[in-house]
Amino acid sequence: MPQNSASRKIIWRAEPFPSDIDRVRDIVVSSGFFSPAEIQVAAELVQDRLGSGIESGYHFVFAEQDRRLVGYSCYGPIPCTVESYDIYWIAVQQELRRTGLGAKILKRVEERIKEMGGRRIYVETSSREQYRPTRSFYTRCGYRKEASLEDFYSPGDHKVIYLKVL
Repeated sequence: MPQNSASRKIIWRAEPFPSDIDRVRDIVVSSGFFSPAEIQVAAELVQDRLGSGIESGYHFVFAEQDRRLVGYSCYGPIPCTVESYDIYWIAVQQELRRTGLGAKILKRVEERIKEMGGRRIYVETSSREQYRPTRSFYTRCGYRKEASLEDFYSPGDHKVIYLKVL
């Protein structure tokens, strides 16, 4: 009996490959949420890590299934802080959303941050209605709303910042 895509084995890795630049772009595009500029930034972070190594400050968790990148996260220490980290991106291929893969990726990121000496994790998202599931995801994963910066992205689109203390 064939397994559905949500139950097939996930292979985890931390090091980016050059092919991940396009793969990350594809995952972010599949969500339908992000602007062309945001999509470009997601790909550039992988490129920066490939070019500068660990000194870039960008760390990754990649989830592969059947040799295909299906989800990832990019995170890093916040400059000029002691124990604080940002999660810059977490995204899952559209057809695997709501399967628990995002929570598994987030859990791995939290474990790695803790291993690196991190104690406070910040993540930001938009207040727009289409991001309601994203905000609910962070709440379900133990993050609390820490702040909202009014009209940050555009008039009526606030930056919502979540925090989890490890």
